[in-house]
Amino acid sequence: MKGIFSVLVENHDGVLSQISGLFARRGFNIDSLVVGETEQRDVSSMTIVSTGDQRTIDQIEKHLNKKPDVIKVRRLEENRSVSMEMMLIKVGCTPANRSTLIEICSIMEGRIMHVSPRSMMIEVHGTPERISDFIEMVRSYGIIEMQRTGVISLGRS
Repeated sequence: MKGIFSVLVENHDGVLSQISGLFARRGFNIDSLVVGETEQRDVSSMTIVSTGDQRTIDQIEKHLNKKPDVIKVRRLEENRSVSMEMMLIKVGCTPANRSTLIEICSIMEGRIMHVSPRSMMIEVHGTPERISDFIEMVRSYGIIEMQRTGVISLGRS
């Protein structure tokens, strides 16, 4: 089971360390963690994705709510929220297969950021599933380097 937590925290030194320490001490897995400032400079938003059984996900929510720097915890349901991610990926290419990679980028709405004689750097954003699909489509070209941002998520109204 996947747990997606939207956590508002006070924006000051050490809060990220406290939250990640909680996960480490309790043996909870973090699949994705994204932190950013909100419209209020003194408040940050964390999107934490974790997996486990129902009991584990409930325990994560309970322990997050106990932290003094946590303002609010919301558990987001996958089917009632919008989740996005961004990735930069550098794949191998040659003049012979470059047009095929460009076509894949066009179909998957990827954006070519840089081209060199032996590689192409591509930016892709979308759902985590879409990112994974893109990776599988270009894997045969040779993935040289890749970075993913992690999931950000908001509940639907």
